[in-house]
Amino acid sequence: MARSLFRLGGEACGWGCTAAWCRAPVAPACRLAPTGDAGKPRLVASRRAEDVPVSQTGAGSDRATANHAVARGPAVRGWCPDAWRPMAAGDGLIVRVKPRLGRLSAADMTALGEAAIAHGNGLIDMTRRANLQIRGVRDDSWRPLLDRLLDLGLVDHDARREGARMMMVAPDWREGDDSHRIARQLLDRLDELPDLPGKMGFVIDAGAAPLLSGEAGDFRIERARDAGLILRAEGRAQGVPVDSGGEVDALLALARWFVESDGARAGRMARHDAPLPDWATGMTEAALPRPRLVPGAWDGGMAYGLSFGRIDARHLLDAPAMRLTPWRMLLAEGQVLGLSADAADPLIHVEACPGAPACPQASVETRDLARRLAPHVAGRFHVSGCAKGCACSMPADIVLTGRDGRYDLAFHARAGSAPVRPDLTATDLLAHFGAC
Repeated sequence: MARSLFRLGGEACGWGCTAAWCRAPVAPACRLAPTGDAGKPRLVASRRAEDVPVSQTGAGSDRATANHAVARGPAVRGWCPDAWRPMAAGDGLIVRVKPRLGRLSAADMTALGEAAIAHGNGLIDMTRRANLQIRGVRDDSWRPLLDRLLDLGLVDHDARREGARMMMVAPDWREGDDSHRIARQLLDRLDELPDLPGKMGFVIDAGAAPLLSGEAGDFRIERARDAGLILRAEGRAQGVPVDSGGEVDALLALARWFVESDGARAGRMARHDAPLPDWATGMTEAALPRPRLVPGAWDGGMAYGLSFGRIDARHLLDAPAMRLTPWRMLLAEGQVLGLSADAADPLIHVEACPGAPACPQASVETRDLARRLAPHVAGRFHVSGCAKGCACSMPADIVLTGRDGRYDLAFHARAGSAPVRPDLTATDLLAHFGAC
């Protein structure tokens, strides 16, 4: 493509983005014509049926037309799957495994890979909560898989305890440090938790400085600027100091207050507008966060990036011990053949859910399109099969949201945000970003 087709600094591309990192070409390459409603340019790319991938056709073809303001809302389940409560998807059941402290031994890795091959489709996804999801589990394989996970000690025998074990721990913890100590104590006291809404969880981020500041969590223990520890409720900018050894008492008390103050109606701490009790109200700020880990060497071994967070279970069969992260990365205590430790891989900056047909909520294919667009897009890029945005809850520089078999494009937004350009085909997008 001729260089002159690409915009210069400050010049908007044909779809309204002026960000310096945007590599999209200007209008001539976007195939835009100034004949749209109210003088706005419109796409003149072909809309033939063959322009839409097979996975985007069929059900849901009656597209909404009222301004295309926001992607039509998918069904929100309000709970996350686990091993006792799998979730049905287009490729079978999803069974979630929540490793304690986010770590799996080498033996666990091998056994988990074998279980995913024997009882699922051999694919495992990482989640934004640093968990693993075995995909493609057949109905008649779920109980044998559960029994195997119970035997391995990766799942609690008590279904309620398993459901309550919603905890994210800074992945670079060391044996005996504050993160390790507090997380172990909280695991030992799960039975003291009240019944919380299904998606609520705890964040233990007590390293030298916070590492999980950008990750969602309802009740948090974080390092403070004065080097102490604070209890912080999600949605509040500051926290209250806690004494060493009293962190879990404070977490449990805050969880009980949430329930007693009718927080279940809000569903999450950040949406609960009741004033915090005096003992949980503070003005202490967390320390400045550490940079997020990237693929390559880390203190304990190698960090591997996973395209879309997906793992071929065969890669786990001879893998070393691993730490899980919420960033689609594995921190290996050693090296793993077949995984990428290249921080320059463009797919490292792309988030994409499984999409259609693997997810019944999605109306579009996601990962093949994301893979084709990734080399042509700079910044954070998110392709979501529906408005829920399961792969990424934070705003992205560029976001595509599936709606009724086509894509809505937005900039600096979350999945489901009002689009700059609605109702696009994959062909439209590939042409706009110069990927065809």
